[in-house]
Amino acid sequence: MQKKVIALAVAGLVSGAAFAQTNVTIYGVVDAGYVVSSGERAGANTKNANYTGIDSGIWSGSRIGFKGEEGLGNGLKAIFTLEYYISPDENTGVGAAPQTTGAGGSGSVSRQTFVGLNHNKLGTVALGRQYAPGYFMAVRNDAFGGNAVSALATLNGAGRNSIVPGTRARLDNSISYTSPNWSGFTVAGIYSAGENGGSTLNGISQGNDSTYGAALNYANGPLNIDLQYQTRQGVSTAIATSSVAHVSTQDSINEWAIGGSYDFKVVKLYATYQDQNDNNGTSTTELSNKVWSLGATMPVFGNGKIHAGYSRLSWDSKNSGNSDSWSLGYSHALSKRTTLYTAYNYTDNDRDARVAAGAVGNTQTLGGSNNTFVAGVNHAF
Repeated sequence: MQKKVIALAVAGLVSGAAFAQTNVTIYGVVDAGYVVSSGERAGANTKNANYTGIDSGIWSGSRIGFKGEEGLGNGLKAIFTLEYYISPDENTGVGAAPQTTGAGGSGSVSRQTFVGLNHNKLGTVALGRQYAPGYFMAVRNDAFGGNAVSALATLNGAGRNSIVPGTRARLDNSISYTSPNWSGFTVAGIYSAGENGGSTLNGISQGNDSTYGAALNYANGPLNIDLQYQTRQGVSTAIATSSVAHVSTQDSINEWAIGGSYDFKVVKLYATYQDQNDNNGTSTTELSNKVWSLGATMPVFGNGKIHAGYSRLSWDSKNSGNSDSWSLGYSHALSKRTTLYTAYNYTDNDRDARVAAGAVGNTQTLGGSNNTFVAGVNHAF
């Protein structure tokens, strides 16, 4: 009820006539927590790297959004979403640079901004900055929902994969299609135009840095299964890493993933497997890897839930090692909108792993382990 009242007030201030036929909702998440993280240092630095602070977006990303729809008749609707990153712990977010450090940092100000058409029998077509299907695959099949202390999200970040529940799963300049639910089956696809004119600067798009993605989801009762394929074509910019001098040779990076979950009521189990094939550079500069995970959630104390997850990142390059990550957490719903949470993540990197992993970037190093503890409040409105 409060959402509708606020939306009507905003509509009245802007244009009563324009909003009279449109249902507009203001929504968001405010998430902040205390973070303590420490990690071993390699080489001459013998003291541990430490991080302590108040971070935003730990359990889920803090945001403010506006979404709406207008009925056009015959089952057709116009839809839009404008969603922006906010950071209650510091002066970043809408209109300012995003937070990039800590456990809940974001790489962008705009999370998603798109407009489209929806038909109840034909599906939805949308254009703008939006989530690739891989985002939902990663969130649905992770015991932590892909948040900042998730073992799976931690290792996907180190692997520089794009089938992730984070910034790299949001695609600019994209057009997407999502089907209706057909007896539990849903298909989705997305194309993101690179809009890169190339080195000749002739203004003609050559397709560099474009992305294609396709997904199949089956959800029926306690069972959920996801299949996902995504390719980044003509990669023209080297991927930033902590230890690999990645080289761009304008070749593709192909990824596929499978994930599932099953809810037994007393416990819900999760599992994923994904593979990234980077064709850029040489065996010493490419980032091909495999990531798999197992997880579980268990309801306790009425409104509480225990979360547990394990994930391993294995690099394909010869003589490259692994990273392992474990997460254990507890969330307690004080209401339908307010949740208290606490969690612990432990990540261990082989000395010859290609990129160091960790829940907090400041404390991760090759050949070392890092520990991260978080506790905070999440409120959705």
